[in-house]
Amino acid sequence: MKAAIRRRYGSPQVIQIEEIETPVPKDDEILIQVHATTINRTDCANLTAKPFIMRFFLGLFKPRKIILGNDFAGIVVAIGKDIQAFKVNDRVFGFTDLGLQSQAEYMVIKPKGNVLTIPDNVDFKSAAASMEGAHYSYSFIDKSGIKSGQRILINGATGAIGSAVLQFINQLDVQITATCNTKNIDLIRSLGAHKIIDYTKEDFTKTDEKYDFIFDAVGKSTFGKCKPLLKDRGIYISSELGPYVQNPFLALFTSFGSKKKVIFPIPFNIKKTLPLIQDLLKQEKFKPVIDREYPLDEIAKAFEYVLTGEKTGNVIITIK
Repeated sequence: MKAAIRRRYGSPQVIQIEEIETPVPKDDEILIQVHATTINRTDCANLTAKPFIMRFFLGLFKPRKIILGNDFAGIVVAIGKDIQAFKVNDRVFGFTDLGLQSQAEYMVIKPKGNVLTIPDNVDFKSAAASMEGAHYSYSFIDKSGIKSGQRILINGATGAIGSAVLQFINQLDVQITATCNTKNIDLIRSLGAHKIIDYTKEDFTKTDEKYDFIFDAVGKSTFGKCKPLLKDRGIYISSELGPYVQNPFLALFTSFGSKKKVIFPIPFNIKKTLPLIQDLLKQEKFKPVIDREYPLDEIAKAFEYVLTGEKTGNVIITIK
């Protein structure tokens, strides 16, 4: 089978498409023929080992798992003798941020809440695109305690996380302001934003409006810049550690008596988020945004594009 392999950390140029043996499932595993996967921010961190803390999870000097990939959508083609929850020909999708080695024609996985069946009304590409961004988005929203009537700003509403946050909170009775570039204004409006700030023409931190929550879904701002925009008891949430890895510490320091707080929520276990995503897809209350598609042989180009920070929603790798 073909697989996207990197044996050392680095730029997309270290990725090679190689022919390797198709894995054989153990008694507690299933073998999946992968149809689609995505390139997202976590994939880029796994490729480059940046920030450095990633090495403690992936391998200090070189990656322990040489095949890339964190999410997938595909078909079960073989099962181990102990597997009862799945059968051959099931359409399935799944995710974990520490690597599934899914950017390959086939993959094996132990089903432990990290694999679910794809709803009948969802195709493979949308299924793969519904994983990472929605997983992190739900974790952020659930721990923030949003209330009816509040004003919310999403910085970076066009990314995989931001577009999912926008769709999720649009189901609540809140006022949403979102930042995006000029080409995505219509898209963001269609996803539920009430007011749009074009960041190519206007700095959202210069506005006089006040918000109950600011979701920095791209990690390109800071609490210091956003603090003047927050109401008393307002909350800043970022999808990133911050340029100086300050956000976890700010979350701790501002929890004691500060009128404006930082929340740095630890993502939920996927056993909680994946069934929720599955249900929202089934009810057509969530539709992941897809930007570009690349074949597996052009995966290095896909990584280069995602690393520019200019993608809209998700970038798909089509394999089958």
